[in-house]
Amino acid sequence: MDDKMQVERLNLFYGAAQALYDVSLRVPEHSVVALIGPSGCGKSTFLKTLNRMNDLVDGVHIDGRVTLDGQDVYAPDTDIVLLRKRVGMVFQRPNPFPMSIYDNVAYGCRVHGVTDKKVLDEVVEQSLQGAALWDEVKDRLKTSAGGLSGGQQQRLCIARTLAVAPEVVLMDEPCSALDPISTMKIEELVSELKQRYTIVMVTHNMQQAARVSDRTAFFLNGKVIEYDDTNVIFTKPAQKKTEDYITGRFG
Repeated sequence: MDDKMQVERLNLFYGAAQALYDVSLRVPEHSVVALIGPSGCGKSTFLKTLNRMNDLVDGVHIDGRVTLDGQDVYAPDTDIVLLRKRVGMVFQRPNPFPMSIYDNVAYGCRVHGVTDKKVLDEVVEQSLQGAALWDEVKDRLKTSAGGLSGGQQQRLCIARTLAVAPEVVLMDEPCSALDPISTMKIEELVSELKQRYTIVMVTHNMQQAARVSDRTAFFLNGKVIEYDDTNVIFTKPAQKKTEDYITGRFG
């Protein structure tokens, strides 16, 4: 399987404080990569390096290399708007815009210059179907997204990400604010989406990582301690620290 993204010897600093140390990781195309580890270990910081969301933080300095289809995303001529279209992001808490369900999904397309209503209608329907939400909202597309349940709002945010046709979808603990039934729906959705997209997902829930991911990276203190096929990480990890974390001895 070809690598969609590659990270080589990545270091990240917030001012003088180093947050990531020499991280190297390959993300195979059409796979789900889970990032696990205790709070504050660098998982979300690392995730945001993949589409340069850390650029928005003052004082961040990065060295190393991150490539998407072999192209360095930190090259000076990188179009960051296009990069974030190709590498979309779903955040920890559902963050629908204060507008209708339809307008939430159509928003990104409009930003990128799409105005044809027929095209927008198709994109909205396809994206909501892709996020397993269409049947629940198709009769109330013009109503406020704020009226949806938390789980529906998170699937709406996934639909909004899918609407601009990304290649990679980053998910930062997408189920942490959701109930078990909504979580199950998101997990089922992730398993379907990897047929069409490459997914990198931060999760604090190890059972979730074991259920949905193909490969798992264990982060600790800003370093990748171990990265392997998920079944290897959870059944016969090579590193004692990984085993201690997975068996609940710390974290």
